[in-house]
Amino acid sequence: MLTAEIKKKKRTENRSTIRSKLETFAKAQFSAFVCGMCDYCIMILLTEFVKIHYTVSIAIACTLGAIMNFSVNKKWTFYSKNSRYKFSLPQQLWRFIFVVVSSIGLKMLGTYLTTAYLHIDYKISRIITDMLVSILYNYMLQRYWVFRDRSSSVEQM
Repeated sequence: MLTAEIKKKKRTENRSTIRSKLETFAKAQFSAFVCGMCDYCIMILLTEFVKIHYTVSIAIACTLGAIMNFSVNKKWTFYSKNSRYKFSLPQQLWRFIFVVVSSIGLKMLGTYLTTAYLHIDYKISRIITDMLVSILYNYMLQRYWVFRDRSSSVEQM
């Protein structure tokens, strides 16, 4: 009887953990989308109206979007009342800066290559590149490296 109760409790905990991870992922994608839309609009304005080359516009717009994204992620996306972050604010900022700079590089390169070699408009290339970088790169590093909580470990990934 005791083992059945333990198994039931374990299943409930597993469901709760999965639900929590899915909620965090959804929040991260929502914040990335909102901040990304601001970033995207800034890029269009700089490229179309200020006449800055789209790769430079991407760098400027991504930097502004990153500032918004860090704030949202720290205070809402990865925040938990029940646990503390593993790293201090300065450590998080340095880690986040690394992620952002490398992410900007990936977005600039991906957009340029898609535009130059596949002859897709830079606006569409940027959307495709952003989706890939956001899900495959930014989320993983922000969740498990920048905003890791004290209780998480590599095994929990």
